[in-house]
Parts: sequence; C-alpha cells; structure tokens
Amino acid sequence: MTKNKKIDYVIVFQVILLAIISITTIYSASTYLPEYLGNLAIKQFWWYIIGFFFVIIVLLLNNDRIYKTTFFLYILGNILLLLLLFFASPINNSKCWFTIPAIGSFQPSEFMKIILIITLAVMIDNFKKKHPNPSCKEEFIFLIKSFIITLIPSVLTFLEPDTGVVMIYFIIWLVMLFICGIRLRFFVIFAIIGGSIMAFLITTYFFKQDLFIKIFGTKLFYRLDRLLDWSNGTGLQLENAMAAIGSSGWLGHGFNKTPIYFPESGTDFIFAVFASNFGLIGSLLLLAIIVWFDLKLISLAKQTHDSKNRYLLVGIISMIVFQQVQNIGMTLGLLPIMGITLPFISYGGSCLISYMIMIGMVLNISKET
Repeated sequence: MTKNKKIDYVIVFQVILLAIISITTIYSASTYLPEYLGNLAIKQFWWYIIGFFFVIIVLLLNNDRIYKTTFFLYILGNILLLLLLFFASPINNSKCWFTIPAIGSFQPSEFMKIILIITLAVMIDNFKKKHPNPSCKEEFIFLIKSFIITLIPSVLTFLEPDTGVVMIYFIIWLVMLFICGIRLRFFVIFAIIGGSIMAFLITTYFFKQDLFIKIFGTKLFYRLDRLLDWSNGTGLQLENAMAAIGSSGWLGHGFNKTPIYFPESGTDFIFAVFASNFGLIGSLLLLAIIVWFDLKLISLAKQTHDSKNRYLLVGIISMIVFQQVQNIGMTLGLLPIMGITLPFISYGGSCLISYMIMIGMVLNISKET
C-alpha cells in the first residue's frame, strides 16, 4: 500500500496562528518588562523561525530514526539536568538554566519532557509487543521500571528546584500508562500511596511545622506553603493579573494597553496580558483556537495505526493539555501558581523549540496516517 506523504497543513496553520498570537501578546507585555531583557517579541519571532527549522530536520529524519536514539537521548537529558546542579548560575534562586553567551539561556528540563515521552512510548510499545496478555507480575515489574525512568529526571529537576516540571513528568507517565491499558488496580494502589503521602505532608505542614522542617527542610516547606496559599488570592502577581482581566470587559482595553503591572507578564501570566488587551470575546476566541489544536491532536491519535506513534501522541497531548489548564487556571486564581507556561504562547526559546520538535514528530505521524 502506498503511504500518503502529504503534510497536514491544518496543523501548520494552527501553529502559525499561535505564533502570531504569541508574538503580538509578548509585544504588548513588553511595556512592563525590564529593558535589559531586550525586545522579547523579536526574540520570540526568531525562536519560531529556528523552531520551524527543527520541524524540517525532524521531518527529514522521520520518527523511526528518533526512536532508535531513545537510550542516548534519555542519558543525555539526565546528564544535562545533573550538570545544572553543579555548574549553572542561580537565576531567581533556581538552577534551571545554562547561560550561553550571545544566545541566552538553555533549559534542559523543557527538552527532558519530550525525551521522557519518547522513552516511555518506546518502552510501552516494546512491552505490549513482548507481552500481548501480560500477567499482574509482568505489569508490576514494567510499572516499576517505567516509574524509575520517570523518577530519575524528576529528582534532578526537583533539586533545581522546579516543582511544576516534576508534576508534568508524572502526569505524562500516568496518562500514558492509563491509555496503554495497564490494570486499573495498579492506579488505585498508586492513588492510595500518593494520597497517604500527601495526607502526611499536609498534616505535618499544618500541625507539626517544626517536625516538617526537620524532616524535609525549609525549601520544601516554602514550596508547599506557596502551593497551599494560592486560594487566598494574595500576592502582587495574582491580584494585579486578576484586576487586569476583570477590568477588560467584553472587548478589552485594546492592543498594547495592559492597564496594570504584574511580574512574569511575558511568560507565566501571558494569558492575563491577552485577556486584558482583548477582553472576554478575545479570550474565548483564544480558548477556541487552543481547543481546536488539542482536538486535532486527539483526532490524529485516534487515526494512527502505529502503536508507538499513538503512545507518543498521548504523551504530547497530556503534557500540552495539563499545561494549558494549569497556566490559565492559575492566572484566574483557580489553581496554584506553579511557574508553568502556556504552550506556544508564552515566551521561551527552550520550551518553544521543544514544542516545535514535537510538532515535527506529529507531522511525521500525520504523513503516515
């Protein structure tokens, strides 16, 4: 049978549309950004150009060649995360970036997300082919192996510290395992264990703070304090972002007319900038574009016949949807502030290039579907 080799230009159009929204919104956010950061809108434009070159490279390589390098990519990703802890310069008390002169910062954890998705997709596919009808023992052993594969980069990323990305790693792991048909009883067990650990942490945090700090240290205490305090709606960042959104009305204040300052306006709180500029109608339009893009990926996952590609798409979808929900939710005060950016919209070279690599792999799947 001759394969259809046409690129899905609907996905390309969607990415270009998101690029336009991203660059214009970052330009609007630049009103309150420090001058030493430079023109982030221009930088984002060039990151998108570089990103499309990566799409072309991935299209030329094809996914099968990338799958064959899984072990090398996984080892390289973890080595980079480890080197961060020893050699990276702290930025905002976090060692998340390597600083590259004349280029900017490089964040290995953003690339580790796609590396983890590829690694788990290959692992799950190999396991399902080797064990079409696995026993409980075989599934349990596989779960432990996949958990360790996820745990290693999670520990290294947690030490940076970057709690948000650690959550993304485990969301990817859980969703991919659930979709591949692992027995439900294991998820119940994980839920009980995870719930017990969280109950112990929260109980100790509220009633035995000295014991909590003695066991887990002050860094984890302050991170948990930040997560649990979000519902109070306190803090300049959240209060001003919500004020900007709440005052925008139906049509917003207008392009490049963000009415009030709030930190991280070009990254974590980019949705607040867009909503304040274009109001409720503009926000609903942006949400419709995001949902349209997500549904396109879900439709492609349903259509593909290659199990490895299907698992890859499931990992990509779970990561992107979680970040979208978390970012917009925290901007509206509905979810904790975790420093998670809005995919394809927020400023960032590392995250954008990692997303564009994913788009290249998605387009490869669409050509073969």
